[in-house]
Amino acid sequence: MGKKRWQRAAAYILSGIMLTGTASGCGDSDGIGTKVVLTTGFEKDEIFRIESISCKRPELMVYMTTIQNRYESVYGQEIWETIADGVTLEENVKNIALAQIAQIKTMNLMAEKYEVKLDEEERAQAENAAKMYYESLGEREIELMGVNEKTIKSLYTELARAEKMYQYTIKDINPEISDDEARTITVQHILIKTYTLDGTGKKIEYTEEAKKDAYRRAIEVLGQARRDEDFDALIRKYSEDDKATYSFGKGEMEESFETAAFNLGTGEISDVVETEFGYHIIKCINTFDREETDANKIKIVEQRQEEAFGQEYDAYVSTLTRNLNEELWDSVNFIHDEEVTTQNFFEVYAQYFGS
Repeated sequence: MGKKRWQRAAAYILSGIMLTGTASGCGDSDGIGTKVVLTTGFEKDEIFRIESISCKRPELMVYMTTIQNRYESVYGQEIWETIADGVTLEENVKNIALAQIAQIKTMNLMAEKYEVKLDEEERAQAENAAKMYYESLGEREIELMGVNEKTIKSLYTELARAEKMYQYTIKDINPEISDDEARTITVQHILIKTYTLDGTGKKIEYTEEAKKDAYRRAIEVLGQARRDEDFDALIRKYSEDDKATYSFGKGEMEESFETAAFNLGTGEISDVVETEFGYHIIKCINTFDREETDANKIKIVEQRQEEAFGQEYDAYVSTLTRNLNEELWDSVNFIHDEEVTTQNFFEVYAQYFGS
């Protein structure tokens, strides 16, 4: 399996599982389009069932612990004190893990429907990956996550089958993308902000008087730029954006900024352009970046593939029922133990399925 192929599938299947993403709640739906029904009669350690497939607590703990330790390795343990809209970050991460593993298992149900199976080599890769990951765990990690090598092998097998299901769905989605559609330009800009941030990072808009003052300054800077003063020097002196240069295609920037930028010729400077961030003076550096445009074509194709899969996936899961063991789910918590540091579950998988 090629590296780019793995990256495309992983981008959809594992979106949000590392350090980004939006948590899905556990109310009437779970973020994957399935109806949630709270029931009794579960097997021991069974967190949820979707039709004929289920998730046990040790499986969920692998996902949760991986995400938890990734956060802590970057932000430290104090990150879990963060609360947004009355919900702790720990609860959000729990929901992320639940939604992601539910999606993987749902895609395995799809694979059964379409008779998508792993071949002998792929099954061997899953087994070898499981052996490598399991051997990387300490006794305390094995004990507290409640896993064995068979559990890990099952997780890797399901992940590989979900990826194969994704590839099966998008195999005929390869649209021709024109240079114009994918055209990428490069600009520099000077930003005069119309907002500030408070101590918590919340955006506070300027008063009308302060906005007028910012606009006057932007007009003054534009005048200097139009008098052929060194644009790089003006950026260093006046711009309130940490980034001076942007390369982008259509649909990637705020509309007013993008429209002004795409109407410029190489070397031309825009009028003052207003966005939600403030006032911009834009200078076009390159109206057509061949390398960036070719890269954007690949990105557009991948977006179309993800959209096609999403439609197929949503249609399939719309009638499925997920049974959630609410009591067990509420009892699941992070493992706070200095000997539990594992975070390489997905890296090990990529070693076997990403090259």
